[in-house]
Amino acid sequence: MNITHIEHIGIAVNSLEEAIPYYEQVLGLKCYAIEEVADQKVKTAFFMVGQTKIELLESTDPEGPIGKFIEKKGAGVHHLAFAVENVNEALSEVAAKGVQLIDKAGRKGAEGMNIGFLHPKSTLGVLTEFCSE
Repeated sequence: MNITHIEHIGIAVNSLEEAIPYYEQVLGLKCYAIEEVADQKVKTAFFMVGQTKIELLESTDPEGPIGKFIEKKGAGVHHLAFAVENVNEALSEVAAKGVQLIDKAGRKGAEGMNIGFLHPKSTLGVLTEFCSE
């Protein structure tokens, strides 16, 4: 597995409408995309910071993963995503090293990326995502 860079940092927010102005007006970033990923029950907004993206995540369903996260932990950093050449190969490699997976195979994510998550119980408490084009 070859991690090339931090693809994005996912941040759970209560409302994109409330959060986007902070990133644009206070930090001076520009939201370049808003997208709903229906099967993940989330709406996303993206900002570029150098080569790394910030992904804001608003739940579209309180029973979805972001809704449950916010209910349990509140808004804030949700996950760290690494760019890899092949999500399925990266998932297989870490599974062989004893890492517990949330996704045994890659699935479609925002921006057309192939994604797969590692369970935070196996990653020192950090929900970790692999992403590939």
